[in-house]
Amino acid sequence: MISRPKQASQYGLSNCSRILCMKKLRMKSILILCGGVIGVLVWFIRFSNSTKTDFTRLLNGTGHSEIYEEITALKERISQLEKQNKIYPDVKFLNYKDRKRILISGGAGFVGSHLVDRLMLEGHEVTVVDNFFTGRKRNVEHWIGHENFELINHDIVQTLFIEVDQIYHLASPASPPNYMYNPVKTIKTNTIGTNNMLGLTKRVRGRLLLASTSEVYGDPEVHPQPEEYWGHVNPIGPRACYDEGKRVAETMCYAYAKQDGVQVRVARIFNTFGPRMHMNDGRVVSNFILQALQGQNITVYGSGKQTRSFQYVSDLVDGLIKLMNSNYSQPINLGNPEEHTIMDFATIIKDLVGGSSQIVNKPAMQDDPRKRKPDITKAKKYLKWSPQVPMIEGIKKTIEYFRNELKRTHHSERNLHFPN
Repeated sequence: MISRPKQASQYGLSNCSRILCMKKLRMKSILILCGGVIGVLVWFIRFSNSTKTDFTRLLNGTGHSEIYEEITALKERISQLEKQNKIYPDVKFLNYKDRKRILISGGAGFVGSHLVDRLMLEGHEVTVVDNFFTGRKRNVEHWIGHENFELINHDIVQTLFIEVDQIYHLASPASPPNYMYNPVKTIKTNTIGTNNMLGLTKRVRGRLLLASTSEVYGDPEVHPQPEEYWGHVNPIGPRACYDEGKRVAETMCYAYAKQDGVQVRVARIFNTFGPRMHMNDGRVVSNFILQALQGQNITVYGSGKQTRSFQYVSDLVDGLIKLMNSNYSQPINLGNPEEHTIMDFATIIKDLVGGSSQIVNKPAMQDDPRKRKPDITKAKKYLKWSPQVPMIEGIKKTIEYFRNELKRTHHSERNLHFPN
C-alpha cells in the first residue's frame, strides 16, 4: 500500500517539533543551573561577610568573652613562640670531605645520647634510630631541629634503608631488669637487629662498631679478663638472653667480615655510669645513688665482696670513637681497671650523699659474676686510650643529676645534661 504524501509531511513536522522542544529544554536547564550557581555564590559571599563580622566582633571583645580570652591567649602564645629561637650547642664546621653521615642505633639511650653529643659537636651528620624501649627522647631533645641531626622512631628488628658512612650499633637493653623483662625481644635485637645493621653496612660499604659487653666473659675464671679469654657463661640462665645474644652478635660481625669483607669493630664495654642513666634501670650505680638520696636502705646482693670496675661515660665515648676510626678490627676491652668491691662502692656513695641510709645485704642474684676487671693493654697500645675521669668525680656528677631528677614535679621542669 502506498503512503499518502500528507502523512509523510505530518511525520516530518512532528520530528522538527521534537527537536525544537529538546533545544528549549536544554536552554531552560542551563538557565536553571546558572541561576543555582549564582545563588550559591551570593549565599557564600553573604555567609563569609557575616562570619568575618562575627570573628571581628570576637577579636574586638564584643562577642563571647570566654572565646575572646582564649583567642587572645593563643595569639600571645604564638607571639612568644615566634620570638623564641632555639639555641643549639656550638658545633664545629666540617666540609663535605671530612663530614661523615653517622647512624647510631639506640642513640636515645644512656651511652648513645652522649655519643650523639660528641659526634654532633665534631660537626658530623648524625641519625639516631631508637624504638624508645629504654631510650628517651629528652636525652637528645637539645639537638632536635638541628640541620645535622635526625631522629627516627624505628625498631632495628625491622629492616632499615638509609645512606650512611658509619654505624654505631648500640641498640639493646643493657641492664638486667630490662633485658630480663622480655628475653626473647632481647635475643631478637642482638641477633636479627645486628644482622639488619650488618646488612645495611654491607650495602652502603660503610663501617660498623658493635657495642658488645663484658658479659660475654660471664662469671670469669681468668682475672683480669683479656680479649683472648673465651668466657664462662651459663647458656640457659636468666642472663643468657643478653650474654649469649652479644656473643652471637660478635660471631655475626666476624662472619660478615670474613665472607663479605664488611668492616667491623667490636667494643667489649665494662660497667659505665654517668648522667642520663635511667633511675630505675637496676644497675649498681643508679640503685645505690637513688636509695641514698631517698633515705632508703642501700641494698647489696650477696656478700658484697664481688668486684666491679666503673668508668665514666665520657671516657667510654672517647674509646668508642677512637676504636671506630682506628685500623684495629679485633674485639677490644673498654673499661676502667680500677677495681672495687660492691660493698666499698656502696660505702663511697653513702658517704658522698650523706643521710641516714644503712647498707643491708640481700640474697645473691643467680649467675652474678664474682669478679669483673678489664685488661686494657690492647686499648692502650692500639687506641692510645685509657680512662681519664676519676671515679669520685664521675660519681659526684651523677649524684647531682639524680638529685635534680628527684626534684622534678612537672613535665616542664627539665633536667637536661648539656654537652660540654
